[in-house]
Amino acid sequence: MPRAQVCTGVDVDAVAGALGSYGGENSPSDIARGMFAGQAGSSRLLRLFSKYGIKTSWAIPGHSWETFPEEMSAVWEAGHEVVLHGYSHENPIAMTPKQEADVLEEQLATKYCGKAPVGYVAPWCENSPQTSALLLSHGIEYSRTNMHRDAEPYYGRVGHTWTKIDYAAEAKTWMKPLIRGTETGLVEIPTSWYLDDMEPFMFIKQFPNSHGWVDTRVVENLWKDQFSYFYREYDDFVFPITIHPDVSGHPHVILMLERFIEWVNTHDGVQWVTMKEMSDDFKRKNPLPGRGNGLPVNDA
Repeated sequence: MPRAQVCTGVDVDAVAGALGSYGGENSPSDIARGMFAGQAGSSRLLRLFSKYGIKTSWAIPGHSWETFPEEMSAVWEAGHEVVLHGYSHENPIAMTPKQEADVLEEQLATKYCGKAPVGYVAPWCENSPQTSALLLSHGIEYSRTNMHRDAEPYYGRVGHTWTKIDYAAEAKTWMKPLIRGTETGLVEIPTSWYLDDMEPFMFIKQFPNSHGWVDTRVVENLWKDQFSYFYREYDDFVFPITIHPDVSGHPHVILMLERFIEWVNTHDGVQWVTMKEMSDDFKRKNPLPGRGNGLPVNDA
């Protein structure tokens, strides 16, 4: 019987998403949608998880904590995990190294939930060249940002290098393979655009691939097909889903989530876990001290 660890990651982008990523900083309408996410959407999702007895991981920008203190405190009080997610959903590759460090250090110093989180989700799944080292230097244990794998956690690497194509130069200047970087102790929980609610379900004026009117059953079947494949092919796998109150706080998506949760629960061997539980389980099975003693290194 397969063992399946299923995690729901809730990214509370809300107003921070409009400020940092969606181009809505000048739009009262986009700001209003962010208010819906922080207030109505988040509260509805908490009720959903309570209904099914599921503990989840909430990636909460500092802006969302400070704008919606009652709603975000309710997340922690209900026993869900809190994960770092920037302050205003800033893109790490758009910031200077100092700006990125300042944002992370502010988040860790504030300790909104009584203690510093140990997980990180990069806004827009973008790491800068210094992100991993910065996280490790501040005691972060895992990140749900990268996509080297889809059904297995792994230890991340830093320093991948690749050669861009320069059509003004001779072809031999770019015909070089990617060189893998150095493995670190930062656990990567794999993420996937195909297990994310935002791209199909949220209308964003600036993004042509985000239109918001996909039938929920199309995405539900896509998620079921991915789960069914992993359940058939793997003895042990992880299934991290990413949702947003901006999207999944709406009735039609909540009903889809209810159907999906109930369908997943018809399978033996399913565990609903937090991202930290996924990370801890992976580290127990793949301890870093032993990886230099003949154990294989997973090329990411």
